[in-house]
Amino acid sequence: MERHPGLPRSYFAKEAPRSQIPVGAFAIATTPVTFDQWRSFCAVAGWDAPAGGGSLPIDQLAWWQASAFCEWASEVTGGEVRLPTEDEWERAARGDDGREYPWGDVFERRCANLAELGIGRALPVGSLPFGASPYGVVDLAGNVDEWTSTQYYAYPGAPAEVPSVEHHAFDPHITRGGSYMHGKDLARCARRHGIYEQGGGAGFRVAATA
Repeated sequence: MERHPGLPRSYFAKEAPRSQIPVGAFAIATTPVTFDQWRSFCAVAGWDAPAGGGSLPIDQLAWWQASAFCEWASEVTGGEVRLPTEDEWERAARGDDGREYPWGDVFERRCANLAELGIGRALPVGSLPFGASPYGVVDLAGNVDEWTSTQYYAYPGAPAEVPSVEHHAFDPHITRGGSYMHGKDLARCARRHGIYEQGGGAGFRVAATA
């Protein structure tokens, strides 16, 4: 694991112990949901649609809003559309080789829209193709944080200091990947996160059971 000096042990402890988890076949979107896709949903739902955006990833949504989009998309397509589980998200990012980041084991600034890149805003989805995972999925690190369907829990066999509930989170669901405001620690495939700022939100991508 790459070292991240100065970060609390608790950030890493809740990723332990490392283990192999069986994940059933699934499909996951190559990119996060965009503003344009979100506006299509808002037009049907009767919600106020955000201005601008285009192919930028939608962001700052509550978990229930992302879930509502999935329900609508399921009705439109006639198939299952849902948020990925935490395990599915990590599988899409990590592949089979236990890599540290979606693109490999060494951090590369050009691969993710994080604080290290210095842009300070979201980019259109797919703008950094060098950051693709082994399955060709992009934007799994940086740009916008992403909701999963999984509520936080301590992994079986986790260190004693790992809490069973994150009482300081404003939503119990895990987010993954980090945003353009976050540092490279949140780009790690194993990094478990949440929404810890009141009124904060995230973006999302969709998945389906294959």
